[in-house]
Amino acid sequence: MTVELQTAPTRAHSMRIEYGKRLMVAAGRASTDLGGKIADKLGVDLTDAGLKTFSDGEVYCRYGESIRGADIFLVQSIAGNQAEGLTVNDALVELLVMIDAAVGASAHRVIAVCPWYGYSRQDKKSAPREPITARVVAKALETIGIDRLVTMDLHAGQLQGFFSKTVDHMTAMPILTQFVKDELGDDPGDLVIIAPDAGRVKLTRKFAQNVGVDYALLEKDRPAQQVAEIGYVIGQEKVEGRRAVIVDDIIDTGGTLAAGAQTVLDAGASQVYAVATHGIFSGNAFETLANSPLSGIVVTDTVPLRDEAPDTIRVLTIADILTDTVRRIFSDESVSEVFRGENQLF
Repeated sequence: MTVELQTAPTRAHSMRIEYGKRLMVAAGRASTDLGGKIADKLGVDLTDAGLKTFSDGEVYCRYGESIRGADIFLVQSIAGNQAEGLTVNDALVELLVMIDAAVGASAHRVIAVCPWYGYSRQDKKSAPREPITARVVAKALETIGIDRLVTMDLHAGQLQGFFSKTVDHMTAMPILTQFVKDELGDDPGDLVIIAPDAGRVKLTRKFAQNVGVDYALLEKDRPAQQVAEIGYVIGQEKVEGRRAVIVDDIIDTGGTLAAGAQTVLDAGASQVYAVATHGIFSGNAFETLANSPLSGIVVTDTVPLRDEAPDTIRVLTIADILTDTVRRIFSDESVSEVFRGENQLF
């Protein structure tokens, strides 16, 4: 008698379920314009988050349509917006309630797009009994329920370590280097890039290499928050007779930048410009910069520009970079390819 053995059916290592993925973009009131640009470039409508502020100051959010099963990208810099009457803390709370509403509405993934990560400069304890507020913000975002964070030119790249979720750290430096090449680089021998302090030497060196010019360094000491004392230019021989471009990640009150520009001029530069990713321009920054010797200032739209900005300030958009990033995250493609793998070099 012959017995035929029955083989077990072949089992796959995984099961694929096809479904229609949906990409949605919503924006907080600190980044409505930027969110609209990103949605437009993606070919989708900006999802209404139903944001409003009650008379007692509380923030309210209710999405105007179903977001169940969607990858929703919430565009909101943690920054104030004068036009909307928002402070930086209003923007943070608004982002948190947008995240919670999206999680509660069964979104598939909730991705916070924070081009400017507010509180990023409070990234360590500089004195006893201080909080590390940048870490507090990270804990809040993760606890409420983000699946991923997209941000741009963090004040210190190590801030990514405050998160257990994926952080996509983008940079606006390619946009700024291209601007300098196009607008100021007609004669590379007449141009020099300036690092505002020792902490920005790596960024400045890479910036100068991409433009194809020399770089020098400002010696600076910071005795207290939002206070800086400019010493002298290291590499003065590279500055004399040339147009100088100070490169930084943030321009806030403008006092340090104005003092640095004067120091560079005193070192023999013919003109001084400044480029930075984030234009905070708090306090009397506009007045300070308008009275400074700077010939021009270029920032991006990570933070909405307040009214009455001096004519010397020019704003470039980072919508193209963020649009490409959002598209790649949604389709599970490499995000680092946006910069051909070089975004960590800045």
